[in-house]
Amino acid sequence: MSRSKVALLKTSPATVLSDMHRLMNLAGYQSVLDKEAETALKINISWHFFYPAASTTPWQLDGVIRSLKRDGFAQERIHACHNRTVVIDARLGERENKQVDVVLAHGIRNVHLYEEDADIWMDIRDAVGELADRFLVLNSVYPKGFKIPKHFIGTNIIHLPTVKTHIFTTTTGAMKNAFGGLLNEKRHWTHSVIHETLVDLLAIQKKIHKGVFAVMDGTFAGDGPGPRCMIPYVKNVLLASSDQVAIDAVSAKLMGFDPLSDLKYVRIAHEKGLGCGDVREMEITGQPEILEENWHFVGPFKKMTFASRMQHRIYWGNLKKPLEWSLRTFLAPWSYIASVVYHDFFWYPLHRRLVKKALRSDWGRLFANWKNKRLPPDDLQTAGWADTGPEPLRLERSVMSQIARAFKVLGTAVKDAPEYSKKKQGVKK
Repeated sequence: MSRSKVALLKTSPATVLSDMHRLMNLAGYQSVLDKEAETALKINISWHFFYPAASTTPWQLDGVIRSLKRDGFAQERIHACHNRTVVIDARLGERENKQVDVVLAHGIRNVHLYEEDADIWMDIRDAVGELADRFLVLNSVYPKGFKIPKHFIGTNIIHLPTVKTHIFTTTTGAMKNAFGGLLNEKRHWTHSVIHETLVDLLAIQKKIHKGVFAVMDGTFAGDGPGPRCMIPYVKNVLLASSDQVAIDAVSAKLMGFDPLSDLKYVRIAHEKGLGCGDVREMEITGQPEILEENWHFVGPFKKMTFASRMQHRIYWGNLKKPLEWSLRTFLAPWSYIASVVYHDFFWYPLHRRLVKKALRSDWGRLFANWKNKRLPPDDLQTAGWADTGPEPLRLERSVMSQIARAFKVLGTAVKDAPEYSKKKQGVKK
C-alpha cells in the first residue's frame, strides 16, 4: 500500500502560479481526480471581510484553476462552490476577498449551495447507504437525518483551506472545509462533538466523490482564536494532498502542534483508516525540509477572545446546561446576533492595524492591487506576479463603511436564520 503523500513548497508572488502547478502534480492530483467528472472548488470564507489567513486567497483559487486548465480539465466542468452560515455573508465575502474576480475572469460557474432549489438536496441515507449506520455522531445529532447536495455525488472536489488555528478544533484545514458544504443548515448542533463530526464527514466524502483533493494556502498563516480573530504571519508556504488527514497533520506540525496528540479529529480519522495522521509515515514531496520548521504558534486557547470563551462555556463548560438547548430552538438567532455584533462591530474595527500591516507585505500588495494586476486567464504559462504594485495608502474600506456592511450582515443573519427562513433545505422556494 502506497504511503500518503503531501507536497510542500515555498513560494512568492513572482512564482506562485507555476509553484501551484508543480505542487498539485507533485501531490499526484491527476491520478486522483477524474477529468471526465465535474470538479467543485470548495472555497473557504471564514470572514466576509478581508482578513489575512482567514479565507481562500485569490492567488490560491487562480493558481488551482490555471493548473486544472493547463492539465486538460475542461473549463465547463469546473465550478466554484460556496456555503453560507448565518454569521458569514458568502456573497459579500467572495467580493471582499476577491474570489469572485477570479471566477468571473476564468468564466467558470459560481455555485452558492444555499441559494439552490430544494431539488438539489438528497437524504444522506439515499446518498451513502449502509455507511450511515456507522456514523460516529451524526445520527444522534440529527435523529431525523439530514440532506446533502445531490450534485456532489460522483464529482471531484478540491478543498481550498488556509493554514490557521481554530477555537473548536485547535487547527482547521481540509477536513473542516467540508463542514459547510455537507452540513448546510444547523451545523452548530454538531459543535459539541465537532471532532467526531469531521470524521463522519470525511467518510461521506470518500463515499460520494470521484476524487478528493486539497490545496492549502500558507502564504499568510493565522495564530490565535481563529478562524477569525487571529494574528496573521507571512509564511510563504503551499501544501497539497489527496489525503485530507495528512495535509491537516502536516500544516499542524508546521504550526508547532503534535497532530496525533493535539488534534482529536486527526487522531480519530487516523485510527479509523480514513487517512494518515502520523507525519513519520508520510511521503513529503517538493521541499521536505520545510517540515523541519516550527512556527511555535501559541494556538487558539491561550489568548481567547470574550466570544470564544463564551462559546467554549456553552458547548463544553458551565453554560452548557442552561444555554445549549436554546441553540436547537427558535431562540437560536440570539447567538448569531451576538457573534456578528462582537466580531464585525467590535473586534474587526479595533484590530484593523493587523490588516494594514499585512497589506504592506508582498502578498498584501498583490491583494490590494489585484484588479490592476489581473493576468490573462488563458496565459497558462505565467509564473506569477513579479510586480505586486504599490503599498496601499489606506484600507479599501473605511471603518464606517465596514460598520454599515456589518449592519447588513446582521439583518441577513436574522432574516435567513434557518429557524425562521422559508429557504430551508428540502423546502421548495
